[in-house]
Amino acid sequence: MRYFLFAALAALTVGLYDARPASAASWQCTGPQVACGTSAKKAAYKKAAYKKQAHKKAAYRSHKAKANHYAAKAKRPAASTASYGGGSHGIASYYWQGQQTASGARFNPNAMTAAHRTLPFGTRVLVTNQSNGRSVTVTINDRGPFIKGRIIDLSKAAAGVIGMQGQGLARVSVSVLGRG
Repeated sequence: MRYFLFAALAALTVGLYDARPASAASWQCTGPQVACGTSAKKAAYKKAAYKKQAHKKAAYRSHKAKANHYAAKAKRPAASTASYGGGSHGIASYYWQGQQTASGARFNPNAMTAAHRTLPFGTRVLVTNQSNGRSVTVTINDRGPFIKGRIIDLSKAAAGVIGMQGQGLARVSVSVLGRG
C-alpha cells in the first residue's frame, strides 16, 4: 500500500512538473485563459488597455503632425502681407473694446495702434484708405485680425483719421515704415 501511494504521488508530481517547465520564457499558454492562470476579466482588461494605449499613440502622432504643419506654416510669410519693409493690400477693420493686448499693454482706443498677425510689436506702418487716399501711421501692439480676408485691425482713433468708422471696413494698403 505504501508503494502504491508513493507511485501515485510521484506520477502527480511529474504531471505538474510537465504542465509548466522551468523556463517560463519558453512556456506558452494555449488553453483557455482561466486554465493558464489568468481570469477572463483580467485578460479583457489587458486587451482594452493595449487598445487604449495604441489609440493614445495614434492621437499623439496626429497631434504632432498638425503641430509641425502649423509651425511650418507660421514660418512662411503670409500671402496677404509682404515681408518686412514691403507693403500689402487688403481689408482693414477697427475695434474699440477695452481689453488686454497681446503685447501686454492695455488697449487704448484713442491711441494710434493696430493689430497685425505677423509683424513684430513696435513696428510702425502707414495705412492708406484706398477709397479716399487718407493715411495714418500706427504702431503694431496686438495680434489679429482673426477673420479671413482682413489684414489689419486699427484702433478707433486711427480708423477715424482715415475715415472708415462709418463703414467699419475699408480697402487699404499697408506699408511698413520700420521699428518705432
